[in-house]
Amino acid sequence: MSAPCAVLARGALLGLGLLAARAAERPNFVLFLADDLTWHDVACFGGPTDARTPHLDRLAREGARLTRFYASGAVCAPVRQELLTGLHPVRSGAYPNHSVVRPGTRTLPDYFRAAGYRTGRFGKQHFGPDEAYPFDQAVGTLPEAHPAGPRPAIGSVDSEDDGDLDFAAIGAFFTAGPEPFVALVAPHEPHAAWTKGDRTPFPPARLQVPPYLVDTPEMRAALSAYYAEVAVLDAAVGRVLRLLEASGRAGTTLFLFCSEQGSGVPFAKWTLYDPGIRVAAIARWPGRIAPGTEIGALMQYADVLPTLLAAAGLATEVDTGCPDATGNRGFDGRSFLPALLGQTARGRDYAFAQHTTRGIIRGPEAYASRAVLDGRWKLILNLNADAEFSNGLIGGALFESWRRERGPFARSRVERYVRRPRTELYDLVTDPWELRDLAEEPGAAGVRDRLATRLAAWMVQQGDRGDATEREAERHQSRRPAPR
Repeated sequence: MSAPCAVLARGALLGLGLLAARAAERPNFVLFLADDLTWHDVACFGGPTDARTPHLDRLAREGARLTRFYASGAVCAPVRQELLTGLHPVRSGAYPNHSVVRPGTRTLPDYFRAAGYRTGRFGKQHFGPDEAYPFDQAVGTLPEAHPAGPRPAIGSVDSEDDGDLDFAAIGAFFTAGPEPFVALVAPHEPHAAWTKGDRTPFPPARLQVPPYLVDTPEMRAALSAYYAEVAVLDAAVGRVLRLLEASGRAGTTLFLFCSEQGSGVPFAKWTLYDPGIRVAAIARWPGRIAPGTEIGALMQYADVLPTLLAAAGLATEVDTGCPDATGNRGFDGRSFLPALLGQTARGRDYAFAQHTTRGIIRGPEAYASRAVLDGRWKLILNLNADAEFSNGLIGGALFESWRRERGPFARSRVERYVRRPRTELYDLVTDPWELRDLAEEPGAAGVRDRLATRLAAWMVQQGDRGDATEREAERHQSRRPAPR
C-alpha cells in the first residue's frame, strides 16, 4: 500500500473509530409498555393487589419509581400516540381509540432516525398511520398468540405463558449494530380477555378486592384471571431485561416501563379516575438514576419524548409538524430529565386528560370527559352529563353482578359509573380511590374554580371544542382520513 493510501486508510479507520465512540457515548432507550395494566397492580407501587411482579419490583430496586405519572387518555391509541408525539391527543388528532395523527405530525422514530439512532417497535402497534411512524424495524406480535376463532372464556387457562412478543427479534435488534437504538416493546398482556398464565396462585376466594370495586364472585374470578396475565407480562419484562444484559448494552440504556391506562374493569380503563389514567412508571439508567428511589414530580406521557431527546443530548425545541390552536409548533410535553437525575423535585404544575367514548364498543352517542389535576386535587368535567355512560362492560356478567349486589356501596358504584354529574372534584391525598366527590362542598369552591380555569385554558390551547370535538371523533379513526 502506498504511503498516501496508508494515510487515507488510517484516517478512515480513525473516522470510523470516532463515530463509534460518539455512538457509544449516547444512551440507548427501551420503552416497555404494558397493555391495560392498572397502576397499583405493579406490586412495588404498594397495591392494593395480589398481583406478583418480581421482575418489575427488581427493576424498581435498580432504578426509580415515578409515582405521579399520568396518561392523557384512557384507551390505548391516544396514550401510545401521546408518548410517540409529545403532544396531547386532541391536538394531534389521536384522541379516540383506533385513531391516527394528523398529516405532517412528527414522531419519535423520525426525531431519532435523523440523529443516527436505530429504531424498532416490537409487539402491539395501535397507532397510525404507518407513514407517520417510520421505525427502521417493525415486528408484530407472534401469530400463534392469537389463534383464529373465539378466545377462551374467563375460567379456562391457556397453557402458553410466554406472552406474544418475538423475543428473538428483540435480542437481534439489541446487537444489530454499533449505533445507539430506541426500542419500543409492547406486548398484548394483560389486555382482556385474560386467557393466559397460571391462575392457581390467585384463588378467587383469597383475593383482596380494591376499595373502588364491588366485591362479587364474578369480580374475584376476573381479578384471578387478570393477575395470571399480569404475571405473564412481568415474565416478558424479565426476559427483555435478560436480552439487554446479554447484549452488553444494559449499562448504557435508559429502560422505561409504563403501565399504559388501567385494566378493563369499572372505574379504570375508559374513565379519567386514577385507576384509568395514573401510570406505574419505572426508569432505570445505571450510573445516572439513583437506584431504589421514588420520584414524586408530576409527569405525563407527553413528557417522555422530550425527556428522551434531552437524555440523548438532542434538541427539545423542535417543530412537531402539528401546531396547536395558538400557533405553537413545539411539544406539549416538557423534559423531566432533571427530576430523573435528582437535580430537582419539581415536575409540571398540572396534568391533563381527556376521553371520548365515540368509537369504543357499545359506546354512547356522545360522552366526553376532560380532567385536570395538580398532584393533590383532580377535577373531572363530564360534558354530556345528561346522558348515560356506556361501554362493553355494561350488560356483561361482571357489571351485572354489581347490579345484583345488595347494599348502598354497590348501588352507589353502579349509579356513579353510568350517571355522573357535570363536575367532579376529588382530594387525591385524603381520598385516593375517588369515592367522595367534593365538587359541591362549599369549602372546595376555590380549588374547583382554579382547576376549571386551567382546564378551560388547556382545551382552548388544544383546539378542543368540547361536545363538537366529541361528535367528530370518528373522523380521526384509522378507517377515515384525519382532517387538518
